[in-house]
Amino acid sequence: MTDSTKNPPRPKNEVLSALAAAFPVFRDCLPLAVGIHKTIRARQPEIDPASLRGALRFHTASTRYLKALTQGAVRFDLDGKPDGEVSPEQRQQAMDVLRERFKKIAERKKAEEQARQQQEKLVKLAEKFNTRQGK
Repeated sequence: MTDSTKNPPRPKNEVLSALAAAFPVFRDCLPLAVGIHKTIRARQPEIDPASLRGALRFHTASTRYLKALTQGAVRFDLDGKPDGEVSPEQRQQAMDVLRERFKKIAERKKAEEQARQQQEKLVKLAEKFNTRQGK
């Protein structure tokens, strides 16, 4: 397995890249203020609303952001100033999503390892069979 098949590069989101370049709150992956999309639209009206929704969905669903929600109590505006709190319910929801995500990853890795072991057994059996045939 090559490095590119182990961890394929994540697709780039141009709007998210632009937001990260303009606002440290995205770059640092801090919990975002509720309704931050309105502030972004006011400051950068050239961003297509659908593209902004997609970028925010991509960002807020990322493992890094969800981890930030579980650890942070404060939300931040575009300038990095406190603007609201992460509620206990939001923190719990982020923990639940991460727990489920990590569980699925572990199950997939376990299944891949079992498949690899099965393949190794089949190869050994085939080699054993082939050596008997050659005698």
